[in-house]
Amino acid sequence: MTDLIAISSGGLTARINPLGAELSSLTDAQGREYMTDADPAFWSGRAPLLFPIVGALAEDTLRVDGQSYRMPKHGFARRSAFTVTEAAADRAVFRLTASAATRAAYPFDFALDMAFALSGLTLSMTATVTNLGNAPLPFSFGFHPALAWPLPGGADKAAHRIVFDQNEPQDIRKLEMATGLIRAEGAPSPVRGRHLALDGELFRHDALIWSELASRSLSYGAEGGAWLDVAFPDSPMLGIWQVPGARYICIEPWQGHSDPVGYRGNFRDKPGVITLAPGANRSFRMDVTVRTA
Repeated sequence: MTDLIAISSGGLTARINPLGAELSSLTDAQGREYMTDADPAFWSGRAPLLFPIVGALAEDTLRVDGQSYRMPKHGFARRSAFTVTEAAADRAVFRLTASAATRAAYPFDFALDMAFALSGLTLSMTATVTNLGNAPLPFSFGFHPALAWPLPGGADKAAHRIVFDQNEPQDIRKLEMATGLIRAEGAPSPVRGRHLALDGELFRHDALIWSELASRSLSYGAEGGAWLDVAFPDSPMLGIWQVPGARYICIEPWQGHSDPVGYRGNFRDKPGVITLAPGANRSFRMDVTVRTA
């Protein structure tokens, strides 16, 4: 088993697995856990990084510049070994660069740096993608943290909700269950004003997806228990997901999403894909601030 890298602010401790640069645990000074219990009966993931794609591709195939490559759902970063490039008491940085294995699925030279930093009761996670090659680099990126549901503090699971920082009346998007591709038609939003009441039945047909989100922050929790304030200033899309009945909720800021049903075009032209010029970089930050019960 890979040894976890631990960082601490005194108020919080985060433990990160270099395999996937995956946040495995977030605890407060009392030892209360704010992440999933990773029960394999539901889902054993914790906080995979989604790169260089978010979601599924049609036939698990990356089509780019006239060539086709096999690419698994959510890409390869989550199953890749990152190098620890910095490790301090309250900060750690992990790096993934192109290799023969990644080029077999994604023919580009890149670096993905994942920085974790703690200050007081806030964990900041910043992913930076850099184009190390000579050709324009197309990619998507997403966070996928599984947060405890219910949160510690004693509030009832059924009382938990998400409060967006803006009203979100627009339709949401749903996935085609058989393929994991995103449907063209919208579905009525379960958000009422800024409030989303959480219920496992919401996810009976997979994730709720906002392909155009007004908010860049939200709060998750319940009265009488803990709350998490989540900020994602660089991500215009959002997925919320769980396996019904599980003890987590995934709050996932995204830049990109699954292929639309019927899409067979160049990956560069897909909605949500960013293209970096040679030498350029792009960062995505997600901050989680704990408000203890």
